[in-house]
Amino acid sequence: MFVIIGWVVTLGLLFGLFIAHGGNVGPIIKALPWEMGMIGGATVGAFLVNNQMKVIKATMKGLGACFKGSKYSKARYMELLALLFDILQKARKEGLMAIEKDVEEPEQSEIFKKYPTVGSDHHVVEFITDYLRMMVSGNLNAHEIESIMDSEIETHHHEEHAAVSAIQRVAGGLPAFGIVAAVLGVIKTMGSVGQPPAVLGGMIGSALVGTFLGILLAYAFAEPLAGLLEQKNEEAGKELQCIKTVLLASMQGYNPSTAIEFGRKVLYSTERPTFGELEAHVKKK
Repeated sequence: MFVIIGWVVTLGLLFGLFIAHGGNVGPIIKALPWEMGMIGGATVGAFLVNNQMKVIKATMKGLGACFKGSKYSKARYMELLALLFDILQKARKEGLMAIEKDVEEPEQSEIFKKYPTVGSDHHVVEFITDYLRMMVSGNLNAHEIESIMDSEIETHHHEEHAAVSAIQRVAGGLPAFGIVAAVLGVIKTMGSVGQPPAVLGGMIGSALVGTFLGILLAYAFAEPLAGLLEQKNEEAGKELQCIKTVLLASMQGYNPSTAIEFGRKVLYSTERPTFGELEAHVKKK
């Protein structure tokens, strides 16, 4: 929603003040389809050449996510921490082998079913169960598991950042494609040097629309989307760091209540529940 609002504000103020200052949008509107076609075609072609199919798919998915609100809310994090508390509490009371079935078949686990928001998130469930499985096996110590977790989180960050980089490269190329479109317009104009000055002026103005569009699309559309997607990726990584902190604290001997407190402190302050809110939520569950 805020993406659309931002674009409306940008275009409204830009063209509104242009018109208020006596500008004529007629030449822009007339040249818009042709300039957009040239710039858009060159951008799409370069994008396809520059990226592997997995990056193209990730970019399309990421662009879709930019138009949705963030799913990483305080309520989600409280549910996540309550889920981890329940699993660790069961392991502490009944032994690590007691959670083996929950780990192997999370879709059948009553604990995961009790928390549908995070329990239905495939990536979160897989991350939790993979490391709980290592804890149950008892073959790795906390430092070894931490190293593996760090590597997985780093890999996740690089995969998610590939889409951001692809959009940033598009933003970097748009002004150049705008100049290319403008040059083509000037070449066309030079073939009509015998026309009256008023006609030539209109043709030159239409040619300059390409440069205008390239810069506008780069810095008002593509670059902001890349920045927004980067922020969303950071939120996804923060959730994995929270899980990592809780599980490592448990492996180091802390009780479940203390372990989830460690995880709570990792969260961003805007979504972090207070100690009292988390404690009340866990007790309620």
